[in-house]
Amino acid sequence: MKEKVVFCWSGGKDSALALHRLRADDRYEVVALLTTCNEHFQRVSMHGVRLELLEQQARALGLPLEKMFVSQRSSNDEYQQKLTDHLRAHRARGVTTFAFGDIFLEDLKRWREDNLAKLGLRGLFPIWKIDSRELIREFLALGFGSVICCVNDAYLDKTAVGRHLDAAFIASLPADVDPCGENGEFHSFAFAGPVFRWPLSIRVGEKVYRPVEETHPGNATPPPVCPPPGARRTKGFWFCDLLPA
Repeated sequence: MKEKVVFCWSGGKDSALALHRLRADDRYEVVALLTTCNEHFQRVSMHGVRLELLEQQARALGLPLEKMFVSQRSSNDEYQQKLTDHLRAHRARGVTTFAFGDIFLEDLKRWREDNLAKLGLRGLFPIWKIDSRELIREFLALGFGSVICCVNDAYLDKTAVGRHLDAAFIASLPADVDPCGENGEFHSFAFAGPVFRWPLSIRVGEKVYRPVEETHPGNATPPPVCPPPGARRTKGFWFCDLLPA
């Protein structure tokens, strides 16, 4: 019998590639997606993507979608309580494992595993510790399509949001930016590739700047949400409003 897995889906490139690898493994059955959403903005947390597009992704993936809403000024305690409630509900349905698209953030992986272990659950990390340069080459070689939906202003500017994640974009990144944006330098929205039954049609809308106080008022998502101490100082984030075409 296959192990039942819920995928903690951000909607971005790392999630898409990790899901692709997971679906190719006969030991596992991905039964649902779980996405953290901002209740105030009605968007995917961190990424700023409209819920309508998140739902379109889930339909194209052929998987049930569960949204976990956090308030705009949610505390870590609120976030953790809501997450625990969702984990318990899935455990009651026979789920034993939760999968993530993390690559090398040790503290974040440990935080996830500790929370799961409290409920007798385990974490699965299909692309963990793989060189991010190798991962982005694999992502592009597989024919995935993704667009940059959010950037950290400490590393990138308004011109980066709305760009397609392709070889030209990767080549344009500053030397201290991870090619997968694993330190939170940028986020993306995956709209095409082998995990999707059909590609999504999207267009780039308005570009909006939001300071840190608006996007992370209560630091309600698992740490780290920004580059580590000693890195450039983050003042805010540029988002681009992706719209159904």
